[in-house]
Amino acid sequence: MEFGLFIQMYTPQFRRDVDPDAEHHALMNELELVQAADRAGFKYVWVTEHHFLDEYSHLSANDVVLGYLAHATERIHLGSGIFNPLAQVNHPAKVAERVAMLDHLSGGRFEFGTGRGAGSHEILGFLHRDGVTDTTATRAMWEETIGEFAKMFTQDEYEGFEGKWWSLPPRKILPKPWKKPHPPMWYAAGNTSSYAMAAHKGLGVLGFSIGDIDQLAPVMEVYKKEVANAEPVGAFVNDNIMVTSTAFVSEDRERAYQAAVSSSMSYLQSNVFRYHDTFPRPEEVPAWPGLIPPDTRESIEMQAAGGLVVGDPDDALETCRKWEAAGADQLVFGVGMSEQAEMLETIRLMGEHVIPKIDKDPVHRTTRMREGAATHQSA
Repeated sequence: MEFGLFIQMYTPQFRRDVDPDAEHHALMNELELVQAADRAGFKYVWVTEHHFLDEYSHLSANDVVLGYLAHATERIHLGSGIFNPLAQVNHPAKVAERVAMLDHLSGGRFEFGTGRGAGSHEILGFLHRDGVTDTTATRAMWEETIGEFAKMFTQDEYEGFEGKWWSLPPRKILPKPWKKPHPPMWYAAGNTSSYAMAAHKGLGVLGFSIGDIDQLAPVMEVYKKEVANAEPVGAFVNDNIMVTSTAFVSEDRERAYQAAVSSSMSYLQSNVFRYHDTFPRPEEVPAWPGLIPPDTRESIEMQAAGGLVVGDPDDALETCRKWEAAGADQLVFGVGMSEQAEMLETIRLMGEHVIPKIDKDPVHRTTRMREGAATHQSA
């Protein structure tokens, strides 16, 4: 199992109330964490793309952030988590250009994740002029688009496309990716049917909605069964499931638990359901502006049983091994909820005591898949 972070520029109002530069500090802190993770041996960072989602995520221009990180890091792979390829949000040809450019700037470290957006508040802002009143149309938009990227990456002159939602005459899409055939492709999936669809298309899954070990088994079973018979939309199958959690690790076990209790996890989770209205909202989660109650030691212990990484390095290793045993290919931690010094300590301790005992392969899994495809094509 490999390890990563994801960043989203979380900027809650309670921080802005005391710091007029909270938005700027959120971004700068997250960039520092990514560089620390690069040094610590984390293999991936996923950079979100969100629009209009006040407090929850102010990271809208993730291509700009990824370009910065391409220069500021050395080994960590840089993933779009996601680039939204719906033509009304980002024209597919421009997405392909950005992917290829980032592949050059990062030395072949870019990972191409796509998805359909975070819910109606975000997506309908872009689809308003087209008369779309709900998010169900986004699946058809994404479906007609995703199969065109490999052609844009590999055809000397892209053959062109005429679809319901966008069109493009034959054109040279430039530049081409540096490392052949193209970056690994991923899809941000929410429900079981989305995992099966992604597997059928040979896409790795960005499981941002998987936050509990027990939630992994049913979708993993569906994905792994379907991916074995994939008809990939790319030049190779990216057989990968990424899952997300949060980590609070300290040499002092009690200090780690206190950091978790003091964090703003519950407020961030309230914002998840505030905006992700395509996610089913559990009965115990109040509708916004109602809030999930603040965490307690007892609630953190319950979350630890489900996969929250909290405690000293031995505790962290034990929980990460449970994720590995459950079948996760990649475990990724969200950041931005705890104090910067606490998060830097977590990253350092994970790099010193946990990652080397679980991820013993110096090569990224997706690099092996990509190189295998390039060798096969040249043979």
